[in-house]
Amino acid sequence: MTGSKDISRLRRSYSLKELSKGSADDNPFQQFYKWMDESINASIVEPNAMAVATVSKEGFPSVRSVLLKGFDENGFVFFTNYNSSKAKNIDANPNVSLLFFWKELERQVRVQGIAEKTSRHESEVYFNSRPFESRLGAWASEQSSIIAGREILEKKYAELNKLYKNKEVPLPPFWGGYRIIPSYFEFWQGRESRLHDRIVYLKKDSSWEKIRLQP
Repeated sequence: MTGSKDISRLRRSYSLKELSKGSADDNPFQQFYKWMDESINASIVEPNAMAVATVSKEGFPSVRSVLLKGFDENGFVFFTNYNSSKAKNIDANPNVSLLFFWKELERQVRVQGIAEKTSRHESEVYFNSRPFESRLGAWASEQSSIIAGREILEKKYAELNKLYKNKEVPLPPFWGGYRIIPSYFEFWQGRESRLHDRIVYLKKDSSWEKIRLQP
């Protein structure tokens, strides 16, 4: 197979910032707050985009990008259709991994933890904050199921638009949030000569152990 570029020769040097065990906050959530704020201030497009990796009951891993919609010391929250592939994977195996990649700052953050559903109330509050069109989209799409053509989806959306015009769109019973409760954080900062900085936090009972890994 040939192409216009030899991707094995694509390289760049990382030298923007550094991260040491001493400079990293003792609390991984506080360190994440700091890096997220810096990503937002750097005008990165969708700094809350994250890859969510799950494993099916057959043991096959799967990964996709979603948007983080909330985070605090209770965990990281995103919303989806509870009948989707990712939701079925979580039902079978609640162990989940997240990845944030902010290439403009030469940084990434890995988070591992257990996924659990948010409360119905929490899902409803977020759902009602979404644009009208997005709320209709949640009803229109049977996420991850096979469809013969886009026109079927558009027809269903049009019917819902007519049904709920000038009305409140209720939260679908099959839609809601997940909260990932972390047990592991890794903060990665690109450095020169591929000698990257990697600071890891491991959950130890009610506290966090902070360690440094080789690149």
